[in-house]
Amino acid sequence: MNADPSKERNDLRSRFKAGGPVRLCKEEILELIVSYAAPRKDPVAASAQLLKRFRNLRGVMDAASDELKGAACLGDNAAIFIKLLKEAAGAYLKERALGRSVETDPAGLLDYLSLTLSGERVEKFLAVYLGLKKEVVAVEVLHEGTINQTVVYPRKAIERAFRHNAHGVIFVHNHPSGDPTPSGMDRQLAKVLDRAAAAVDLFVHDHLIIGRNSRFSAREHGWMMGYPLHHRAASP
Repeated sequence: MNADPSKERNDLRSRFKAGGPVRLCKEEILELIVSYAAPRKDPVAASAQLLKRFRNLRGVMDAASDELKGAACLGDNAAIFIKLLKEAAGAYLKERALGRSVETDPAGLLDYLSLTLSGERVEKFLAVYLGLKKEVVAVEVLHEGTINQTVVYPRKAIERAFRHNAHGVIFVHNHPSGDPTPSGMDRQLAKVLDRAAAAVDLFVHDHLIIGRNSRFSAREHGWMMGYPLHHRAASP
């Protein structure tokens, strides 16, 4: 006998309401999501198919809509619903990071960047703009696609810095391969960006590369980054 989807949903919903997500294992969390995304499907079977294809909840959330539809015969609305959950989480983390100092409280920004970039299949280049106290004032996506042109990014990055009245910036991009080790092109681009930022008195706080399960920080690895001209003039 096939399970009643509505009964499964109600059982899981009751347990969730009683104790939150800690009362549910990852399979049950996904089952509850599927029960809302595709009310007529058996959530247990659909969840099992998704986990078989994508291995874990993270893999499901990182999957493309077409992949979700193919793995568990989900419709467009169901796939969009699942993708929307990750987008909502990203929007929440971004709002939480805004106004926080990256010097004293970097975790909020790193959580946002990891969620939004670690599962990306294409390269994205971002600029995180900072205020006078190194608080996050804005996050801008400057480019999507292969990062191999060093002329466009500096101009756009500086223009956006003026727009946000920024005093500092963190440059961020992801490696779709999952390995955050910087390439020769990454180093070259960092130098170009450093020079452009220094010329307009914009402090480069860091260059970050987001991988699948880890990240690279130029600051933590001792890279000599660009400093504003007045800062360098005051240095011995």
